[in-house]
Amino acid sequence: MTHPLIPQLIDLATPVAENLGLEVVGAVFHTNRRPPVLRVDIRNCADDTSLDDCERMSRALEEQLDALDLIPDSYVLEISSPGISRELTTDREFISFKGFSVIVKTSEPFEGHTEWRGKLIRRDDTGVYLNQKGRALAIPRPLIIRVQLEEKV
Repeated sequence: MTHPLIPQLIDLATPVAENLGLEVVGAVFHTNRRPPVLRVDIRNCADDTSLDDCERMSRALEEQLDALDLIPDSYVLEISSPGISRELTTDREFISFKGFSVIVKTSEPFEGHTEWRGKLIRRDDTGVYLNQKGRALAIPRPLIIRVQLEEKV
């Protein structure tokens, strides 16, 4: 379950990231740890996300969080990059990664398979469309449980 502060934290972190040429791609607040850990995942819009990007975002976001005092108790702020094997969830991600190799997993077999690999064409309200060696494939969206970028080794 998402922590109730996450929407506020994302709303706060998004303009901070944009000012640095970065994008917030997710956030999690691990309250079961001592001290609790607020992890914000970022991506560099123009290049690979670097340690320097994470450090700049950490300093800038920490300043904003301290000023607003959204989290009254002590916590650890962790800024990271989700990496290339990450799951695609937003419309923006599906647009950004058009043409990339993806893995689509379904909750039940579709045309005999529960896992599909191919180049991402697009996503709409009805399905996710892949190019498999020149053949277009439309996987019904209600069956899809995960779409993630395929890690290249």
